[in-house]
Amino acid sequence: MEELISSAKDYKDEMYKQLSRVGKCLSSDKRLEILNLLVHGPKPVEKLAKDTGMSVANVSRHLQILNDSRLVKFTKKGTYAIYSLADPAIADFLFSLWHIGEKQLSDISRIKEDFLGDLEGLYTLTMDEVYEKLNEGNTILIDLRPSDEYEAGHIEGSVSLPMEKLDSYLQELPKDKEIVAYCRGQFCAFSAIAAQKMKDKGLKAYRMAESIHEWEKYLELKH
Repeated sequence: MEELISSAKDYKDEMYKQLSRVGKCLSSDKRLEILNLLVHGPKPVEKLAKDTGMSVANVSRHLQILNDSRLVKFTKKGTYAIYSLADPAIADFLFSLWHIGEKQLSDISRIKEDFLGDLEGLYTLTMDEVYEKLNEGNTILIDLRPSDEYEAGHIEGSVSLPMEKLDSYLQELPKDKEIVAYCRGQFCAFSAIAAQKMKDKGLKAYRMAESIHEWEKYLELKH
């Protein structure tokens, strides 16, 4: 019996040790950012470096740690390594982590309130409100993410208008329709900035804070 108890303790200790590999891997803000980017589609190291503002060497080191913890995987395309999430369930885990962080860490709410408070008259729609507006048929939903992310997956009926091209197309957006902007989710400020820019041009614009991943989960529950 003592041997079984000892064996059970060893089993428990080893299980927690393995699980801690994931926790240690997620202790970096930059690795969390990389994972969030990969939620929106596979990317080469060079694109991740551009989007995060890090060097290719730094991104490569972070990716190696993520790969060692089996959170990402990669395929070779010529001389390029294309990285993606190792499993779709990792996206669910990340969103649970971020929702817990927002609920438990008051600093996150403060940072959001400070940022959004500087944008006059900005209104954030709930997913229920977006759903209703889309069904009414007088709303344009624009996807502010880069075109490669839009092509990897987007909300049905949305129009691709990458953030860096928004200023060039502001005059072409119809003033007789409502416009809802979405981007990469709660940790992305582009939807708020874009909605404010459109409002300043006299457009009836809103933002949706959630990402395509959260929208898909919402539709699953809706139907």
